[in-house]
Amino acid sequence: MITDDQIKLMIGSLLHDIGKVVYRSGDGRNHSQSGYEYLKNEAHISDDEILNCVRYHHGMYLKNASLAEDDKAYVVYYADNVAAFSDRREAEAGEGGFDKAMPLESVFNILNGNHGQSHYAMQVLNPKNGINYPTEDEISMDEHFYQSVIQNITDNLKGITLDEEYINSLLAVLEANLTYIPSSTSKKELADISLYDHMKMTAAVASCVMQFLTAKGEKNYKQSLFINAEKSYDEEMFLLYSMDISGIQSFIYTIGEKGALKGLRARSFYLEIMMEHIVDELLEKLSLSRANLIYTGGGHCYLLLANTDDTRDILEHYEKSLNHWMMEHFDTALYVACGYAKANANALRNMPKGSYSDLYLTISKMISEKKSNRYNADMIRNLNSRKHEGERECKVCRRIARLTDDKCQVCLALEKMSGSILYENYFTVMSEPDKDALPLPENRYLAADTKESLLKRMESENYVRCYTKNEIYTGKHVTTKLWVGDYTTGDTFEKLAEQAKGVERIGILRADVDNLGTTFVYGLQRPDGDDKYVTLSRTSTLSRQLSLFFKCYINEILRKGTADNFGGSGERKAVIVYSGGDDVFLAGAWNDVIAAFMDIRNALEKFTQGTLTISGGVGIYDAKYPLNVMAKEVERLEDRSKHVEGKNAVTLFDETYAYPWNVFIQNVVTEKIGVLKNYFDQNDEHGMGFLYHLMELLRESGNNINFARYVYLLSRMEPQEHENKEKRAAYRSFSKKMYEWSGKEQDRKELIMAIYLYVYLNRKREEQD
Repeated sequence: MITDDQIKLMIGSLLHDIGKVVYRSGDGRNHSQSGYEYLKNEAHISDDEILNCVRYHHGMYLKNASLAEDDKAYVVYYADNVAAFSDRREAEAGEGGFDKAMPLESVFNILNGNHGQSHYAMQVLNPKNGINYPTEDEISMDEHFYQSVIQNITDNLKGITLDEEYINSLLAVLEANLTYIPSSTSKKELADISLYDHMKMTAAVASCVMQFLTAKGEKNYKQSLFINAEKSYDEEMFLLYSMDISGIQSFIYTIGEKGALKGLRARSFYLEIMMEHIVDELLEKLSLSRANLIYTGGGHCYLLLANTDDTRDILEHYEKSLNHWMMEHFDTALYVACGYAKANANALRNMPKGSYSDLYLTISKMISEKKSNRYNADMIRNLNSRKHEGERECKVCRRIARLTDDKCQVCLALEKMSGSILYENYFTVMSEPDKDALPLPENRYLAADTKESLLKRMESENYVRCYTKNEIYTGKHVTTKLWVGDYTTGDTFEKLAEQAKGVERIGILRADVDNLGTTFVYGLQRPDGDDKYVTLSRTSTLSRQLSLFFKCYINEILRKGTADNFGGSGERKAVIVYSGGDDVFLAGAWNDVIAAFMDIRNALEKFTQGTLTISGGVGIYDAKYPLNVMAKEVERLEDRSKHVEGKNAVTLFDETYAYPWNVFIQNVVTEKIGVLKNYFDQNDEHGMGFLYHLMELLRESGNNINFARYVYLLSRMEPQEHENKEKRAAYRSFSKKMYEWSGKEQDRKELIMAIYLYVYLNRKREEQD
């Protein structure tokens, strides 16, 4: 239970820099005073403890203030400094002074050795406005924009009661409005940390510091955090904590024959919600808010916690409780491994050098050790001694359980909720089971709701919290909106196959970002080894940007595909099975899946300024092909791409055809498919039969092509002398390329793939029967 003091500290720290928006909107006073006056007079916040956090969060004002020694303003002052010295780094070509018109710079400017000069457009965070890509175009923030932002915040604050139930709604409001506003406008510093990220980090640090000092029995905040601030930077006040769920992919692919695609999506989303719920239950036990959540996605999360005995005890018991619950409901299919590293404030800003990356290495080692020794003897004995009276094997997940319609309760509930998961926007957590609700850890249950049914459920004592999908809803107990990749144009594999161009098949894509783990640990180091930019604030900013891309912006990317050889512009005929963290799993019409992967790859390159790449595999299948086999085969294709030198690759159909992205796009798609398209679109009398024979020769020859047969096959296509010059010229150009490409192994491999793709794109439906 969060105390009133903790709530006031969270609110005061979350709003401590709101005066920067007021100041930049044309107010002439310092931002501490601007924020104080704004909250008091416009937002009608009257609590002095909250207002002090805003008015006195800078030392020059705090030292002359008449405040009690335990005033929360001292905690916010300290937390602001910790967050700021984690944020602020001098630019490589910085100059003096401040510039209110300065836009937010991109964190990708300095990632993986980049020396970019890009920044973001002047806008609020709203997916309906499109993707805010980094740009080098001149951007100047103006007073009118800041006035509109402060009005948005004012309107939302008036609808929020500043207590525990609404803290996370306040976070959502600040995220929407402050994501593309710089925290610092100093011309000598990098301006790549948003005001939202800085205020959120300040709140996280403040909550941890207060808990740490309370556990020590320290009530004189002025002495420990203001007078002796430098000394306190060496105290290990914090835990950087992580959780990792194992077994996700196997769980997702374990589905029944009926409604395979909806089942796949349902199981993926269930685990996504489960991870969010696990985080929220832990934060609730620790009396913290989502400000302390640094990252969540793909079954992983990172949090900043207080380094106290109580915290560590709660973490230990919670991990055991989670795994007992997982074993109870899923046997050994899912497992949660947790790890943490103790940290002082200096480590969060990487002092001494290397101390910040060491935190992640310590966590990774702890988690790896737990994964290697999952269960103790008692848990194994308990699993083996279960009685199974009246229980049978579930026909979906193969667990032994009490069944209804040959399915265990989890699989049955997933099947019934699968349609709602794709199309509803509200998901409610309850303390008592409801019809068709899914179980969650800590004796909670999940149900899908419409807005109307949600409002009714909120009045029930059974109501715990609600997650909203891709929209901000500041209602009672709303924990957070979740960015979710939920794009869909079909709910069965058969419907997707029917929408395909040419051959009636589905495509399955699995992909992820290359070397992301290494990037988080070392990607902010400069090429000369300088690691001044390696800080918690930048790691947090980087992870949030990537979450936005893969959980939010990916929907827009698939809605507005770019025209290419595989499909026109506009909606891709595909479904996101899951997309989060750095992983993507798509199903769809085979040609649109390839086109979508190209769209995602190109968008990621633009979004990250070329600092990150993505590799994956695409398989093409009959709609009735077993899903678990498809998943395993495409996993191998993805792994093959990861073994291409330099990664940044795509593998199609089987492991033979792996290409670096530039080779696939330039050589296969643009050059070779282009030549085939230019010739056969105008000379189709030979039909697809010729290309089948040509491809067989190219495939079966290895390095020693039967050149005589190859020449004979091509010669049969040669137009007669009496035919028009254009046709004869087209043949000469085409045959010249065919001879040239057949003689080189790499060109031959690319040509085989180009023929495959061209044939599939142009195969008539009657030819498939």
